[in-house]
Amino acid sequence: MKSQSNYRKGFIFKSYEAPEQSPFEKLFEIFKELITYTSGDFDEAIDWLRQLDEEYNLTTEDYTIEDFIEELKKKGYIKEDIDSDGNGGMVITAKTERAIRQQALEHIFGKIKHSGRGNHRSKTTGFGDEHTGDFRDYQFGDSLDKVSMTESLRNAQINHGIGAFNLTEDDLVVEETHHKAQMSTVLMIDISHSMILYGEDRITPAKRVAMALAELITTRYPKDTLDIIVFGNDAWPIEIKDLPYLKVGPYHTNTVAGLELAMDLLRRKRNTNKQIFMITDGKPSCLRLPDGQYYKDSVGLNPYITNKCYAMAQQARKLHIPITTFMIAQDPYLMKFVQEFTQANKGKAFYTGLKGLGEMIFEDYENNRIKRIKG
Repeated sequence: MKSQSNYRKGFIFKSYEAPEQSPFEKLFEIFKELITYTSGDFDEAIDWLRQLDEEYNLTTEDYTIEDFIEELKKKGYIKEDIDSDGNGGMVITAKTERAIRQQALEHIFGKIKHSGRGNHRSKTTGFGDEHTGDFRDYQFGDSLDKVSMTESLRNAQINHGIGAFNLTEDDLVVEETHHKAQMSTVLMIDISHSMILYGEDRITPAKRVAMALAELITTRYPKDTLDIIVFGNDAWPIEIKDLPYLKVGPYHTNTVAGLELAMDLLRRKRNTNKQIFMITDGKPSCLRLPDGQYYKDSVGLNPYITNKCYAMAQQARKLHIPITTFMIAQDPYLMKFVQEFTQANKGKAFYTGLKGLGEMIFEDYENNRIKRIKG
């Protein structure tokens, strides 16, 4: 006789239990956040970590901050650096830079579902390399490797029977595919002094977004290109590895210089699909004149400067380069400038606080690709 057991189906709710982490892993998560805020300054980050340790008892007698530093050395996250004057100090390595970018990616794009090789799809079907699950009749010129043999054989059996099997052109079907398109992106980051004014740190979130976007493109979209430029009084390119060390300067905002450099970089790309992302919190306040002098105006919106910006937006439009502006400020007159700038380019604009900046960049990155790529 079978023993009778009571089986219950349903959900079981219990208190959340954090995944088990070693002392090093717990401190390393905090360290990566601190090193981002300190723009790569190891000593300052460790000083902050010591202060947090005193307040929240992060370490124990068995594992101290000194033990953590030694383990950072052993694992290759930091190394000693000697400058030209013979002074030495600890600096982070490329391994740490990559870990910071990965953490930024997880924080900002953590809800992303992985899919395929990470190339972007176009809206049109045709001779592509990503299967859609839809079928159509074979047409002259279709590649034989696109023919669905399973569906074609099924049609042959239905049309001619099993006893007198015959496969004709009318039985052949082809599976539709999407083109996978490449994108060239330039990310512009405002490093003018206003990014740290009024007691609000705006450069760190902007920097974190840039690191996350860089990690996203290089890992999920390896065929794409990403150039990063910063702009203050002038504009210049930086490497992905330089992002953790990015700082604001005593600069005005030369938006025109940033756009000029961005479009110059994109002109050299062979990809048909190109776009510019611009993260800024302030109005354009600077131009460089032909004689090398700087024309600056920090009071209000100067028509001479803004008209130059509108002209650049129109020029980008003629080159089929959409500009997506992420304005961190909420001032009505600045929002009006962005609206007119966006209208001149026929691009996109988001007026956002710092909290949702990363998600909106990603959403627009995906949507813009789908909408812009045409077969």
